[in-house]
Amino acid sequence: MDKLVDKIAALGVPGLVLLVAMAVTGWAGAAAITAALAVLGGPFGMLGGIAVLGLLALMSQGLTEYGFEAIFKSTVDQLRTKGKSKSDIEREIESYPISSDLKLKIKDYLRKLA
Repeated sequence: MDKLVDKIAALGVPGLVLLVAMAVTGWAGAAAITAALAVLGGPFGMLGGIAVLGLLALMSQGLTEYGFEAIFKSTVDQLRTKGKSKSDIEREIESYPISSDLKLKIKDYLRKLA
């Protein structure tokens, strides 16, 4: 069991996502990998699935290195420098499928900005 857990942990977040997607397909072997990548890629197919896994790897690496709060604050700061108003950012936040607690944190950070 420990060896299996070590191998799964070595895969990281993208590997776990791929494993879950493979399990959901109901297939086994190469067919499961093909179907999982196609599902993850949406309209872009298997290549899109590979790109999604790459993006997940980058995002999970950034989250572990800097922390979620630092990333969202930097993103909000970048949106402000690009000319988006606070109300535009708040409207966008409301449309995102994220938790209410996270929405409140982002809005609180927006209010603290000058």
